[in-house]
Amino acid sequence: MAGEIKAGEEVVVAADVKAIDKEKSSFTGYALSPAARLFHSPKFNCYIVAIMGCKTKINPAVVKLGLERTLIKHPRFSSKPVVDGCKGRKMKWEQTEVNLDDHIIIPNLDDGDVVESPDKFVEDYVSHLTTLPLDLNKPLWELHLLNVKTSDAEAVGVFKIHHSIGDGASLVSLLLACTRKSSDPEELPTVPMNNKPSPGAAALSGGVFLLIWTLLKLIWNTLVDLFLFAATMLFLKDTKTPIKALKVEGQQLRRFVHRTVSLDDIKLVKNALNMTINDVIVGVTQAGLSKYLYRRYGEDQQHRGTESQKLDIPRNIRLRASVLVNLRPTTGIQDLADLMAKGPKEKWGWGNWIGYLMLPLTISSQDDPLEHVRRAKSIIDRKKLSLEPVFTCLGARIVIQTLGVKVASWIANRVLFNTTLAFSNMAGPVEEISFYGHPLSYLAPTVYGHPHALTIHFQSYCNTITISLAVDPGLIPDPHVLCGDLEDSLKAIKEAVVQKFVQKDPGIV
Repeated sequence: MAGEIKAGEEVVVAADVKAIDKEKSSFTGYALSPAARLFHSPKFNCYIVAIMGCKTKINPAVVKLGLERTLIKHPRFSSKPVVDGCKGRKMKWEQTEVNLDDHIIIPNLDDGDVVESPDKFVEDYVSHLTTLPLDLNKPLWELHLLNVKTSDAEAVGVFKIHHSIGDGASLVSLLLACTRKSSDPEELPTVPMNNKPSPGAAALSGGVFLLIWTLLKLIWNTLVDLFLFAATMLFLKDTKTPIKALKVEGQQLRRFVHRTVSLDDIKLVKNALNMTINDVIVGVTQAGLSKYLYRRYGEDQQHRGTESQKLDIPRNIRLRASVLVNLRPTTGIQDLADLMAKGPKEKWGWGNWIGYLMLPLTISSQDDPLEHVRRAKSIIDRKKLSLEPVFTCLGARIVIQTLGVKVASWIANRVLFNTTLAFSNMAGPVEEISFYGHPLSYLAPTVYGHPHALTIHFQSYCNTITISLAVDPGLIPDPHVLCGDLEDSLKAIKEAVVQKFVQKDPGIV
């Protein structure tokens, strides 16, 4: 799964400026990748938003100087998409001069609005950005600097980047390459990488019989998943719930909220139950969504004046999360120099190289909160033995190249609309970092523009994880409540682990 947060070997994220300059000089004229073209279609116009909380006020002059030396040297951040007149409606990247004053936005702040509720002011500001498309006549990114003191930061920086520039893993990797360790301004940040053997390698070490059995399971799971993917495109819909989008529309207002929790609490559950951090995160998501939906159904029942003690909640709710999977040759957040060293073939060096998988989540009320985590592990273990992301990626490329972007956009919208939410998680730096000399208190990336009313993203940083939600406020008017339910679910799962395992074996901690 893309960006799984797992303990393991550390790798330095580095930016090789010479490699970037070499790539930049040979970049002009390259056609947009199939996925990039898809992200420019009217019904699938997607943007990535990365919110950075800073521990100090932001100095715009320092940030501008830093961007001149790093980010705009990257060809995607100094190019704009243009229609290739020789090839009809196909789009290509064209180098252009970057005027940073057009990309660094410093709004005039109304002191009255800021002082009254700074957190709400920042939320409203970022939410308003979702209604404003980027100008296609210049590189497709902006950085908004808000020197507003909130409850968890002295100032806030907001990157808005069009998804056609690259996938989430590439872009977060690039942004991290613009940072340094706070403890050593000369050192680049480090992020965890997965060093565990793949299921195939584990099967190979277990003998021929286990290898054959694993291969058969891989083939069967892949066939089943591809059948369900096709069925979802044609007719298979998730159950209508209070968090399920009601219709597919174009650019819609989105609201972003976040909550920071302890990474140590998640590691405690992971160690006690012998699973991955990713398993725990999905289990917490299941538990939090269950708690939120049961509350919403209870409120609806009270509003209707129903006297029954039994909640009027649908049985066997089908609720699936669409997960983007990074299919690059290496796992985790990659070294930027490695990305750029692959030469001018952008499909290897940069861009969107992603597939989809559909992750079923169980909505239920459990007496034992650990059951949510156990069910999540079972689902993820099964998904690890499936090539669904590989085939969905290849299928999308074939459809775009043979039937065109409009057909691919219709399929993508249909599949995503028939599921309930988007879900992702990504590993971040293991120590405090600074963005051009500004220490960060949190990093909260997310995405919008796809036909989901809810997107949940987990981002680790130091010894914390930030839970970011992007919601349709018309359908989910209380995103802070949902954030609280996710946080409370983690607390309940941790308390259950402490009672059942830690008190008996303190060595687990």
